[in-house]
Amino acid sequence: MTVSVAEAKKRLTQLLIAVENGERVSIERHGHIVAEIVQPSGSKVPKFGTLQGVIEMTPEQFRNATRPMTDEEAGAFLAGRD
Repeated sequence: MTVSVAEAKKRLTQLLIAVENGERVSIERHGHIVAEIVQPSGSKVPKFGTLQGVIEMTPEQFRNATRPMTDEEAGAFLAGRD
């Protein structure tokens, strides 16, 4: 997709959604492409729910995964980084 600078200013959010969906957006000024918006190489923005059925977690596991680490857990984590 190719858009003018003025159009890109007005539609930035929509253009970013298009890029997230794998589209390449070229921006032109006076008929010449001056920039392109693309996803970073090797990067795909995951869609909500794409890992449904692949990763299973009980509510208890989720609660434990989202709580802060204890001092003991943090120490063990940091010790493993050496």
